[in-house]
Amino acid sequence: MKFSENWLRSWINPEFSSHELAHALTMAGLEVEALESVAPVFNNVVVAEVLAVIKHPNADRLSVCQVNVGEAAPLSIVCGAPNVAVGIKVPCARIGAVLPGDFVIKQAKVRNVDSFGMLCSASELGLAEESQGLWLLPEDAPVGRGLREYLELDDMLFTLKLTPNRSDCLSMVGVAREVAAITGGTLNTLQVDPVPSSLTETLVVNIDASEACQLYCGRIVRSVNSAATTPSWMMRRLERGGLRSINAVVDITNYVMLELGQPLHAFDLAKIAGGITVRYARADEELTLLNGQNVLLQDDMLVVADDTRLLALAGIMGGVASSVETATRDVFLESAFFVPDAIVGKARRLTLSTDSSYRFERGVDFAATCMALERATQLLLEICGGQAGVVSEVRGKLPARDAIMLRTSRVKRVLGIMLDPAQITALLQRLQFKFEQHGDDFHVAPPSYRFDLSLEVDLIEEIARIAGYDNIPAQPPQTAVIMVPQTETQRSVSCLRQILVARDYQETISYAFLDAAVERDLYANTTPVTLKNPISSQLAVMRSSLLGGLIGALRINFVRKQSRVRLFEVGVCFTGDNHAQRERFAGLCYGTQLPEQWGTAARSVDFYDVKADVEALFAPALLSFIASPHPASYPGRSAQILLHGQVVGWIGELHPKWLQQYGISQAVVWFEVELDALISTNVPHASEISKFPPVRRDLAVVVDESVTVQSLLDAMLGSNTTYVAELALFDLYRGKGVGDGKKSLAFRVLLQDTQKTLIDSEIELSIARLTAVLQQHGAQVRI
Repeated sequence: MKFSENWLRSWINPEFSSHELAHALTMAGLEVEALESVAPVFNNVVVAEVLAVIKHPNADRLSVCQVNVGEAAPLSIVCGAPNVAVGIKVPCARIGAVLPGDFVIKQAKVRNVDSFGMLCSASELGLAEESQGLWLLPEDAPVGRGLREYLELDDMLFTLKLTPNRSDCLSMVGVAREVAAITGGTLNTLQVDPVPSSLTETLVVNIDASEACQLYCGRIVRSVNSAATTPSWMMRRLERGGLRSINAVVDITNYVMLELGQPLHAFDLAKIAGGITVRYARADEELTLLNGQNVLLQDDMLVVADDTRLLALAGIMGGVASSVETATRDVFLESAFFVPDAIVGKARRLTLSTDSSYRFERGVDFAATCMALERATQLLLEICGGQAGVVSEVRGKLPARDAIMLRTSRVKRVLGIMLDPAQITALLQRLQFKFEQHGDDFHVAPPSYRFDLSLEVDLIEEIARIAGYDNIPAQPPQTAVIMVPQTETQRSVSCLRQILVARDYQETISYAFLDAAVERDLYANTTPVTLKNPISSQLAVMRSSLLGGLIGALRINFVRKQSRVRLFEVGVCFTGDNHAQRERFAGLCYGTQLPEQWGTAARSVDFYDVKADVEALFAPALLSFIASPHPASYPGRSAQILLHGQVVGWIGELHPKWLQQYGISQAVVWFEVELDALISTNVPHASEISKFPPVRRDLAVVVDESVTVQSLLDAMLGSNTTYVAELALFDLYRGKGVGDGKKSLAFRVLLQDTQKTLIDSEIELSIARLTAVLQQHGAQVRI
């Protein structure tokens, strides 16, 4: 909304400067986006009349003019403008005047002829980009009067950045109401009396779409002089409101729209056949609009038609076939209330944006519909003459404005400040809201122009706006600080992050959305959780694993020539028909095991490197791994991760076909575990440390290739053999002396007692017990 400050001050004139007023509006929720002067700074420029023009004696393109500037004697001024002529009225900068650019007017000799001032063009005064000659002023411009005063150039333009709910401020009366409420000033009300009708004829008005057009007012005005000149004060206000002058009739309808917020339309009465009908367009009906655009209408678009053709696209733009022209003598004025839902989106669908649709989409004051018609008729008769007919009015069911309860206690609770009922009463009165008070509660009837008021919190917001947001004290929140107990049975995610960071990993964060193809390829998930409104086709489903996001981050690093990448992520995954959410911890490694160096030979990271990282995450808990196929991994190079016999995750090497598909050149080893299992830990407990030396014995056995080391370790540990303190595999051998399909395993056995030094018989008995267990699982002891 753009408007002139002078126009606003004709409604209400608070004792605020322009910038103070702009600040007050902004702090009340009506953001002043721009505040600019109507004209640049200049002075000592007056309205002048050219009395005589003679050719310059020493120059072909110059003239010597005798100019009346309201002084006792005319001034002699040399002028080179091509349009200078006797009788015109133009701006004249007198000696001492300062024009834009700090250009000072002095007495000068122009080709040996004295010049006592300068006749000005609009561009020389900074009011136009370029000019073809002198700025010709109206014939009734008062000679000698200051140009700034005459044209009200000491004016400021306010541009409001309104939120969609404040359609009431798309008019001067709406902004003036707000200023009156904010400043507590007195509002000069506009008195609009019904125009007496001198004609009895009317047009028949039918509303076929009563749910979309709930009020329609119209009247005939005959013998109108459409060629009349629009008054300069009206043209200035239109121009400063962002509208150009077209003709007197159209200018009046636009002026009333800016003044009262009610869009109006004027039809050429001679171009209307029969009566007026408001209906929905029929499929494929066409209409040529005032801007020359020919539009193909759809059946949800509201139109105004006569008995033979379409006249206008209701609430958006009129048709060229019924437009008012200079030769128009009789007009039909329309003022209607169209429901916002019937107008919203239709203009954009036709690539249009009009002042009318902008207002109707947000809602106009249905109580001012008839008043706007009377105001337009009043101005039309004053400026263009004519005879007004009787108002035709068709009224439907207008929006209900039910009273809203406002509780003083609720105001205090929401705003955090104490306002007593007397203060709330004063604020409601400043807002011009009608209300009834019952004790500390109020029943407030929202005005017809405030479509945004329907709940108690809306009224509380109004109270806060007018009381002043900056008057609400900024009080820091107060709360009791409680030391939250930290259980020893859980580890923090931060601690887990530090473990992997210490092992040379870096954390990444990825979208929880994935391409459905990734879910299908990496997890064989054909029924992922699908988004109804995805942000892109590549992010259409919710992830059921973190691996896809990690591979995406790896690819970004790979294309940026990073040869060694170790990443991890903690995040939520979504599975099942009920969209269950589970937090997981995942990581991957790519490239060499260690950074490039001279101390050790370079080798690529392998399954066992990542397995060690996973075991470090779970330490001191002991994990077991069971070979198992996974859709994302190379056959035979993936395993389930078990904790206390329960599957808690996966570890594996990415399948070569996925490496090729994602453009990765080397092996990628990955893992993913459930976060709940990872953060849970046992409470540590003390055990006696032996003072006696341990005894080491090595057990070497030959087993089939199908026998896993973990099964043998589990069997030996499960035997509860006395004195065994530690069991570990330290050698694996295949080759000569073992046999095909066989492998040799060597276990380190540490035996120790906390009460004494072990003797040979006790040691041999324990080793024999372990050997028997191994033989039960098909192992042959190597000699």
